[in-house]
Parts: sequence; C-alpha cells; structure tokens
Amino acid sequence: MKSLIFNLFLILLAVSSAGQIAPDKYFVQFTDKNNSPYSIDNPSEFLSERAIERRASQGISVDIYDLPVNPSYLSGVAGTGATLLNPTKWLNGVTVFTDNPAVLEAIDALPYVAGITGYPQEKSQPGRIQYDKEKPFFYHEMYNQAPGNSYKSKAQTGSFDYGMGFNQIQMLNGDVFHEMGYRGQGKVIAVLDAGYFNANSVDAFDSLWMNGQILGTKDFVRGGDIQFDEHQHGTMVLSCMGANFPGQLIGTAPMADYWLLRSEDGGSEYLIEEYNWVSAAEFADSVGADIINSSLGYSQFNDPTQDHTYEDMDGNTTPATKGADMAAKKGILVVNSLGNEGNSSWYYLSAPSDGDSVMGIGAVDANGFYVGFSSHGPSYDGRVKPDVATQGSMVYVVEPMGGGFTFGGGTSFSSPILAGMAACLWQANPAMTNMQIADAIRKSASQYDNPDDMLGYGIPDFVLANNILTVINGPDKQHVSLNLYPNPVRTSFTVSLDQVNANNADIIITDITGREIYTASLMGNEYTVNAKGLEAGVYFVSVSANGRTFTGKFIKR
Repeated sequence: MKSLIFNLFLILLAVSSAGQIAPDKYFVQFTDKNNSPYSIDNPSEFLSERAIERRASQGISVDIYDLPVNPSYLSGVAGTGATLLNPTKWLNGVTVFTDNPAVLEAIDALPYVAGITGYPQEKSQPGRIQYDKEKPFFYHEMYNQAPGNSYKSKAQTGSFDYGMGFNQIQMLNGDVFHEMGYRGQGKVIAVLDAGYFNANSVDAFDSLWMNGQILGTKDFVRGGDIQFDEHQHGTMVLSCMGANFPGQLIGTAPMADYWLLRSEDGGSEYLIEEYNWVSAAEFADSVGADIINSSLGYSQFNDPTQDHTYEDMDGNTTPATKGADMAAKKGILVVNSLGNEGNSSWYYLSAPSDGDSVMGIGAVDANGFYVGFSSHGPSYDGRVKPDVATQGSMVYVVEPMGGGFTFGGGTSFSSPILAGMAACLWQANPAMTNMQIADAIRKSASQYDNPDDMLGYGIPDFVLANNILTVINGPDKQHVSLNLYPNPVRTSFTVSLDQVNANNADIIITDITGREIYTASLMGNEYTVNAKGLEAGVYFVSVSANGRTFTGKFIKR
C-alpha cells in the first residue's frame, strides 16, 4: 500500500505537452522511486549539511521528494541509446536527447517509465530553423543614458558610497539596513540565469572571488561548470546583489555567498528550459541555498505548441512553477521577476512567478511609480501578483563587455534588488522561516492594505520589515508597527505607532533625496500630517520614541 501511495503521489507531478520540449529533447517521466538505494532516514547521502539544517530549523521533514531519481532507472534509459541531460527528483524524471524514434520506443517500453513528454508525435522535417524569439527570455532592456543625466541626486551621508546605484537601495531603506550591519553575511543566494559573461573578471566582483563568496557554479544547459563565455544577463543580475565597487555600485547583499547556476539557453526558448530550471533549483536546495533569485520567466516559446496560456498561471501547472513551489516547501525563499509584458499582448505574469509560495517582483521607476513594461497580475486563480515591486527602470548595473557600469531596465533587476535585501533581512532574523520573511516584506510595503495588479502590495521598507519581525524588549514582548494611512496619500495621512507610549516622540519626513521637509512631535499615539503641499513621489517617515526609531514610507499621488 505504501508503494502504491508513492506511485500515485509522484504520477500527479507528470506534465503533458503536445510537442518535444526542445528539438530532439524529451522529458521521461518515471512511475515511482521504488527500490531506491537512498533512504529518507539517511539524508546526508544526497543533501548537504546546510540543506539538512535549513529543513530542521524550519521544521521541515525529509520526504520522498528529496530522494534522487532511482539510478537504475537512469541507467536503463541510457542503455537505450539516449543521451541523459538533467534528472529531476522533484518531478521524478530525466530530460534526454535523441533523434532516433527507435530509442524513444525503447524508452517508452521500460516498465518504470510512465510516459515521455513530447512523444509520440509527428517528427519535424530535417533542417528545421530555430527562429528568434519575438521578445527576449529575460526581463531586461538597456538604456544608453549618460551618468550625468541620472535621476539620482541625493548626497550620501552613510558609511557606504553606493555611487549611481544609491536610489535603487535607498528606495527600500536598504542603506539604513546596511548601516545596521546587515549586508547578507552568512546567507547563500543561488542565481538561476542564462550566463555570466566575464563575471570572473569584472572589478565589481573582486571581493566576491577574493573572499570565497562564489561557492561554485554549474551549467544545466551544456553541462559542467560555468565557462563565463555565455550570456551577459546573469552578470548584470548578480551585480544588483553582489557588486562591491564603492563610488560606483554596491549591491543589496555584497557580503552574501553565491552559487551561479545556468539553466537558460539564451539563444532559444523551449520548454526544456523549465525542466532545467527545476533541476537547477534542486541543486540549489541540495547545496544549502537560502534564497533563489530567478530573473527568468516562461509564457511563450519558439514552438507555439508549447505555449502557456494565462489559465496556466494558476500556481500549479507549469514545470517551473511546480519546481519553484517545491523549493519553497524545502525552506528556500524563491524570488522571481514578474515579467516585462505589461505593454504586450501577453500582458500578465509568467511562470514561475505565479507560484503561491514564490515572491513575484514587479517594477517601479526611480520615483516609485509603476513602469508600463512591468507585467500585471493577478494570478489566474485571483491571488495578488506581483507580491511587491522595486526599482526596475534606470537601474545601475555592471556592463559585462567592458567591465564598467551602465543603466538597465526590467523586472530582471527588480528581482535581485529584492532578493539581496531579503538576505539581509533574514540575516537579521535568523530564526524566521522563509515564509515569515516573505510575509514581513509584503506587510512592510507601501500599499499593503490596498494591493493592486500593478505593484501588488507596493514598495517594501526593510527597516519596517525588520520591525515587524523584531519583538521589542519589554515586559509584554509585543510587536511594534508604524502605520501610515491612507497610503498612497493625496491630501493628508495619519502616523500611528501601535503599542508604544509615544508622547513627545519626534517625527521627521524626508524626500527621496534625503532632504528633511517636515518635522513635528507625536502627542499620544497618532498624528495627522497635511500632505497637500508635497509633490508626487516617495517619502520616508522616521519616528523616534523611547530610545528606538521606527521608519515607514508613503507615496504622494
């Protein structure tokens, strides 16, 4: 009976498709994990100590999904003449390459094979063309704008010189969080992307390599380690988190550790890349990553028979979304770009950002306003998406070809900006689970009480998120939160400090450049601010009470 339950449980993960998952590439679905040489009672055989500790710290049990694919099944498939590509234990199968129909027939005849995605089908004619995608797989557009025309004008007064990248971290109160000592130390971020061109040589990553913060690399497209000669996209994404070049760019988590994983083939777009994504996420889990950043998304493919529909964006359907939600169930915080389809016929979010346990990240401009290219929510089943939004327009990033810096745009960069700050927040609150970290980020956001389909819960404030997670020292051990409502603001708003006697507290409001524009004293626990004279934009509120400082953010419409 136990075997039957496992069989049915695993078969439920099977993914069907009308065509090959890429030219001459297929996904072989196994029936079970019976007679495996691995046991959930001995997880150290297939999980690192750090991966086991992550589960234990969050009360997560090792289960059948953690067991690797049965190696005898893999040997049997290889024995038919197929080339094995990437196994996936969470989907219980393996991707293979073969151009021989007889090999597919032999695989399909194996007793432990439940089916082959993309087979049987009418074979394409020889000489088929791999045509370019109408839009790039990644969410990124470059802007050729000289630094002198930058939106950023604030003079920095803290310990760290973020250069032209200051606005993108200051918008999240991340610079304040860095000053508190949280820069991602001890947290591991796995980056899933298309390539990391010159990431081993650009100056902005010197400290990552010198300090051993690049823990390793793995290529799920062509196998082996990363060669640093593929796509530039991952290099620019990494710079949003890991760059450490004072005066030019300091990322949101410059002291975190990183795994660089390549799951995406930048030259084409086929369904196999979703299976690569899952295999890469499994690897990230096994080596003990705390956070996955994925600036990748899937909706439409070179082969139209593989295309998803909006109905597929329900958090349960696509291979990548199933893998992303499974990663979250293993205690990983999964952060994914929502997409750049806001002005396209697709319009909506892409997989795997639709996952119910995935943080899908939208984009705002330097002033905190929605950017038209950012994809829209909700998920097909009506959940709030994006979860939150960060700067995705005029983002300062590494320019991989020359090793310098440039401006880029897209939710590709919104996602790692958020992921790096999440690492800092988790560093400050190590006893929290991945879902508690995600929940605090949402609750800290500028429109948590009134989410929409463009910014979700809004722009997060990581000092406020930390306050939400922190228990104030006192006899009642109560949580404290600074409330600003309504938010966004049109005429006036109320500042309220819950559960703290805030008589004679000081209130300071600053604009996005750091200029003080309003000061007052909080009498009682609430104060109403007249905002009629403020220009539209993002503003920050700081309230000092009883020796502590609480911060919040509001948007003036």
